[in-house]
Amino acid sequence: MNLESPKVTVEKSAEYLYSQLSDVKNFEKLMPENIAKFEVLGDDIFNFGLKGMPEIKLRLKEGVPHSKVNLAAASDKLPFKLVASIDSISENSSEVKLDFEGDFNPMMAMMIKGPISKFIETLAENMHKL
Repeated sequence: MNLESPKVTVEKSAEYLYSQLSDVKNFEKLMPENIAKFEVLGDDIFNFGLKGMPEIKLRLKEGVPHSKVNLAAASDKLPFKLVASIDSISENSSEVKLDFEGDFNPMMAMMIKGPISKFIETLAENMHKL
């Protein structure tokens, strides 16, 4: 299952956004209002829960400086990746798009497609908060 957020323009440099997204504690600023839990578990891992959804652990994986930040589920139960792609427009402006790639059975994919789509859209819309 592949989902993507709309591209959002943020009045920040690609370098700044990359450094902010590479620090897992900053993801709390991007979370939707219905977040039930957010906890940093280490330098490269955090746990979050949305109301009505199971808690998810995300681990920061390798990135490409100033253009990509890769996160992946820390559990094999729900195998997925979340990739933030950053494109520099100018010195103080960038475009960001989030891509969600998950390997789910068709029933699970049908159940989570709507909530996950809304979730990554919210993360993208909140990029200006970084």
